[in-house]
Amino acid sequence: MTAQVAQFYDQLAADYHFIFADWKQSVQRQGSILSNLIALLKGAPPLTVLDCTCGIGTQAIGLALRGYTVHATDLSAAAVERARIEAANMGAALTFGVADLLQLDRQVDGQFDLVQSFDNALAHFLTDSDFQTAVRNMAAKTAPGGLIMASIRDYDRLLQEKPRSTPPQVSASPDGRRISFQVWDWLGDGQSYTLNHFTVKQVGEGWDTTCRVTRLRAWRRAEVSLIFRQAGLTDIEWYLPEASGFYQPVVCARKGMK
Repeated sequence: MTAQVAQFYDQLAADYHFIFADWKQSVQRQGSILSNLIALLKGAPPLTVLDCTCGIGTQAIGLALRGYTVHATDLSAAAVERARIEAANMGAALTFGVADLLQLDRQVDGQFDLVQSFDNALAHFLTDSDFQTAVRNMAAKTAPGGLIMASIRDYDRLLQEKPRSTPPQVSASPDGRRISFQVWDWLGDGQSYTLNHFTVKQVGEGWDTTCRVTRLRAWRRAEVSLIFRQAGLTDIEWYLPEASGFYQPVVCARKGMK
């Protein structure tokens, strides 16, 4: 599973920003939203942050620009390199590394005031045991009294609706228009789906289509909360988009002082 997910994001890294109408604007907006939530639960910067599924840096850069000391890691070396370039272009000071959540306790040094994982990354864990290992590793990298934050799609609702696709996002670029959308093939187990991520690029008078494929599990909020509790985390709270302003449900939990 690890190799397949890394390959998916290695292939997607150059086009990931086309998911957003304006990626750089989203970096600023999400950084502001998350900074407000962190201030409510943990306090204002300076705080140390480990973004352990940073992708191309959407949340990591946003927080670094607001005074947090951020170390950003991801399974995908291509995504980390793209994040490094984007951070330099936006004037954000942070450090980077390549790390697997299933080996995070051995691949990242030290502990942090906040450990985070956004953009539905946790849905790549298809089994209870892998998800439990990932959350335990996040907890191991969290300082006593520290905070863990993660976001995941609203699968409580999506499992009822079983949507087959996402709306297309059309973006303009100097090289022509770009269209990004997903097609979901729900599997017979009733709790996972194959995600087909399409990027369609305008090339002259024609169009060039690329599809990357991965598999995700639709974790309900109660299942996520249970795994957080099994990892010894406390004060587990969910913040839905209408309350937080973030585009996905966000779960926050605290590591004990002992």
